[in-house]
Amino acid sequence: MKKVCIIGASGKLGRYMVGHALDRGYEVVAVCRQESMEKLADFKDRIQIIGGRTNDRDIIRRAVVGCDGVLCVLVPWGKDNYSSGTAQAVLDYAAPEARLIFSSGWHISRDGRDIYSKKFLRMLRIAGWITRLLGLIDIQDQEEACRRIFASDRLWTLVRGSDLEEGESEGLPVWSRHVGDPILQSNITRRIDFALFMVDALTRPELIHEAPAIVSRLSPSALAHGREKTA
Repeated sequence: MKKVCIIGASGKLGRYMVGHALDRGYEVVAVCRQESMEKLADFKDRIQIIGGRTNDRDIIRRAVVGCDGVLCVLVPWGKDNYSSGTAQAVLDYAAPEARLIFSSGWHISRDGRDIYSKKFLRMLRIAGWITRLLGLIDIQDQEEACRRIFASDRLWTLVRGSDLEEGESEGLPVWSRHVGDPILQSNITRRIDFALFMVDALTRPELIHEAPAIVSRLSPSALAHGREKTA
């Protein structure tokens, strides 16, 4: 792994991924909206920055040229297929052997075997209805983006994050294939460590075609169960 593209690099998660990638010696191409480019000012002399909407196919086509890996934050903004358009452009234009690492929340389920509480599902429905009505977020489009990823034969991984908090790194999170596993019960991860898992996944072949749900390795549930991963 020599060169990576980080799509959605100006957000909190994206900036952490930029830092982790640079720490590993990778050449970084960062993609973010024009109005957010200033958020990458601390890195501007060390990375290439391409400004534009991440669902702009031409932007993605130019950004992923020569990249061995692509890290993509699937943000469900607006009503114009932002997540699905971004994901599809990455799937279409990344190099054939590139590792593609996407991010989403726990609500995405690959095989229907995830177990969610009634409270979680109720809150998801209410939040989805309100934000879609206001034109702010389209959760259904993020779900469509993930369906396209799951159907692809590209070398993808979809990292599903728990609730996030700020703070110093607690190390590489632990993961399970299914929400509902006791190891995930604490439902908390440091944002810096979510980013660390994303970058680390670039070089972990065992995560190809997996959708790991992650939690802090120092969370009570992870410490209680003491496993690195589960089925």
